[in-house]
Amino acid sequence: MGLHGVERDGVVGVLKAVAEPTRFTVLWAVAQRERSVGELAELTGAHVAAVSQHLARLRTAGLVVSRRDGTRVYYRAAGDQVRTLLEDAVQVAEAVAEAEGEAKPARVRGRAEAERRSVRP
Repeated sequence: MGLHGVERDGVVGVLKAVAEPTRFTVLWAVAQRERSVGELAELTGAHVAAVSQHLARLRTAGLVVSRRDGTRVYYRAAGDQVRTLLEDAVQVAEAVAEAEGEAKPARVRGRAEAERRSVRP
């Protein structure tokens, strides 16, 4: 498996689609279980129209799929690999934060660790 041409561009497209806080939160939520647009709007604190735009971007990237039930549309992750991608991203971010924390003075490092523990996707 190489990273060149279309393959590389596809990977970058997926990462770009995820690299926005609201989209990450939406994708994290639908990776846990199927949710409606209204549920996702409530969860993120964003307007339904904004969440719909985020979902359209995630759908274009192939990260979510939808199903209609009457007037409601429900979304879920396109596969288990989506949840794995998000969990791996969280682990990488935690490792980077930990490595950066080792270079900080103890007082600053302790405060940063407390903040990191209180904020979870």
